[in-house]
Amino acid sequence: MTKPADIGSKRLISLSPDTWVKWVTQIPDVQAREILSSEFQWISRESDVLVRAYSPSDGEFILLNELQLHYKVQMPKRMLAYAALAIEKYNLPVYPVLINIIPPRGNLEIVNRYESQFRGLQTRQDYRVINLWEVDAEIVFQESLTSLIPFVPVLRGGGEETIVREALQVLRADEQLSELENLLAFFATFVLDTQLVQQIMRWDMAVLRESPWYQQILQEGRLEGRLEGRQEGRLEGRQEGRVEERQLRREGLISGISLGLELKFGNDGLALMPEILGIENVELLEEILAAVKTVNSPDELRQIYQRN
Repeated sequence: MTKPADIGSKRLISLSPDTWVKWVTQIPDVQAREILSSEFQWISRESDVLVRAYSPSDGEFILLNELQLHYKVQMPKRMLAYAALAIEKYNLPVYPVLINIIPPRGNLEIVNRYESQFRGLQTRQDYRVINLWEVDAEIVFQESLTSLIPFVPVLRGGGEETIVREALQVLRADEQLSELENLLAFFATFVLDTQLVQQIMRWDMAVLRESPWYQQILQEGRLEGRLEGRQEGRLEGRQEGRVEERQLRREGLISGISLGLELKFGNDGLALMPEILGIENVELLEEILAAVKTVNSPDELRQIYQRN
């Protein structure tokens, strides 16, 4: 059974940590040495991902990655707190980065520092801001930024049907990445009609059926039927293959739901995952994934699957 911790921001960055660190810091010779625990004793919420990195010019440092679906006014204060806690815990310089996925609602200004002054004492924490809607989608393919593939639809120039199809092909070409295809579909619904997104997924099912991975599932089903030596056995084998395909589809949906909840609501959203993991109905899981982007609270999402 898929666990939420395996498919969140840490999972995405761990797909290609060296490439991620180079892109985020813009340091060409930097290396990712270790993905660290980001749980701090004094606060309940985890910073998304801490990476111990190294470059010849800077030595060892901590790259603090904070991914947010929408920028919030409390982010400067949060970045100050996370940076200070990381410095205290690891005793290394910290390079904080805030990655915003979707443009903020209204005219909310996105700032790149926390500043305060009280009785002559000043506090300041700078951090780098990356707004994904300002990042060219083509860079993801040119620089093999695997971690950003699911976000392609919300990148600059990534909202085109052809680009979404290209991103989906990249995910389907690697078995380790295929679990992220529903997350790609989730972000595609921000820029494309939902019906078109469904058509894109169906269009690529033909490609999936031709892949060695899919053929292996079918062969396992057929083999079971031949070993039985009866028509009933062959039918059971075909059914087994369909069950396996449906289970893989379910796991992909759960992956997308989990990451969507984490990005939008943090730990409050992930608190729903024990309930969602118990849902076997794939159609209901599809409804939940589509609803993640529109609901305003975890309780509102809970109402959707509890009424079924």
